[in-house]
Amino acid sequence: MHAARTPSVVVLDYGSGNVHSAAKALEAAGAQVELTADRRAALDADGLVVPGVGAFKAVVDRLAAVRGGEVIDRRLAGGRPVLGICVGMQVMFDRGVEHGHDAEGLGEWPGTVERLKADVLPHMGWNTVDAPDDSVLFSGVRDARFYFVHSFAAQRWELAPSGTFRAATLTWADHGGPFLAAVENGPLSATQFHPEKSGRAGIRLLSNWVQSLSTPVA
Repeated sequence: MHAARTPSVVVLDYGSGNVHSAAKALEAAGAQVELTADRRAALDADGLVVPGVGAFKAVVDRLAAVRGGEVIDRRLAGGRPVLGICVGMQVMFDRGVEHGHDAEGLGEWPGTVERLKADVLPHMGWNTVDAPDDSVLFSGVRDARFYFVHSFAAQRWELAPSGTFRAATLTWADHGGPFLAAVENGPLSATQFHPEKSGRAGIRLLSNWVQSLSTPVA
């Protein structure tokens, strides 16, 4: 009887994000982790994690410098899982509007990332989420709290269902109004919060994703 193979995950090291803490959290979640910007490694891994902190345009520019957008496109075209975290989620959308600047995103999802309509920003600290029953990411942690640090987010979901994948699984949170806390859309998943800073609940969420890497995407 053969032991189950440990899924391989590349954390894309392109100069933005909590890459070391993300790598440690993924190791705790059961993945074999490599921290690199190497294109071949990022394409070949079972899963690719795209972290991100800071300004939307700066993250897009840094990704472009290592051809990260092309790697993400190629993986998704082949049904290969990608997980975006924080600004790594935001840049998956068409556009980001920050401080008067309108920047082009990676365009994996239609929509615009905009400033939250809250009196107190940034939204920093622990918050609950409203995850649907069919969420894979939130299995076992739907009632948990997760750690957020952001002032901008996608506040609408504009992708119409298609015949390629089943309808996206959307998880919402609230800070001055509803915003997308997480998306599960075929091979592309993302969280606005930081699972690597979210204690046991964050490790469980990452473990759910890591375990899904050996499961065909519907």
